[in-house]
Amino acid sequence: MLILFDIDLTLLSTGGSGARAMLAAARQLFGPLFSTEGVSFAGRLDPLIISDLFARAAAVPTPASIADFTARYQRCLADELAGTTSCAALPGALDLVAALDLHRTHSPPLALGILTGNFETTGTMKLERCRIPLAPFEVRVWGDHSPNDPPHRSDLVPVAIRRYQSLRAATLAPANVVVIGDTPHDVHAALSHGCRALAVATGRSSAAELRDAGGHLVVPDLSDTPSILRWIFDRHP
Repeated sequence: MLILFDIDLTLLSTGGSGARAMLAAARQLFGPLFSTEGVSFAGRLDPLIISDLFARAAAVPTPASIADFTARYQRCLADELAGTTSCAALPGALDLVAALDLHRTHSPPLALGILTGNFETTGTMKLERCRIPLAPFEVRVWGDHSPNDPPHRSDLVPVAIRRYQSLRAATLAPANVVVIGDTPHDVHAALSHGCRALAVATGRSSAAELRDAGGHLVVPDLSDTPSILRWIFDRHP
């Protein structure tokens, strides 16, 4: 069994540090009046967000300019995270991860994973700042790990499944994969591969929107650990 967690507004909140850092990096490159108005951030892959920023600036992205932007974004995010007091794990997140990690010691086929739109560097920075250990997450799929161009969030689910199968030397049915996230993008990524979707309304999407997207279980937050564990280990959502 594989349990995949989104990061932003699922496991943690950084008080908007990521979006502010993206804007700061964009203003360094495109000018102080650059605006991210109209650019969608929630639940999307960082490479796609950066492409949208370049398009908004009418700038042609090249491998060198994308790498330059990404490096600036990392530095700006470090500054944002250091200067904010709004970073924290969301309700129930640490308890749920700990409970699943404990269960893993009794059931070796289970693994925890990260499936996120963040780059590895920036996602790790956020986890560390919010004091969420990375070690329990054996399967880690980051926002630039899609094999496709343009990438899509749903591309990441098969990557995670293949990594689990390599890690455990065992096959994994999609029904034994749970994707936990706060946006319809997370739900659609799960459904598109026959996985189970646990949607948490700690982000910008309401519980109703997450239900309409097809979430198998929709919860206000992750604080009811016993109920969530019962649902996870029930193979028939």
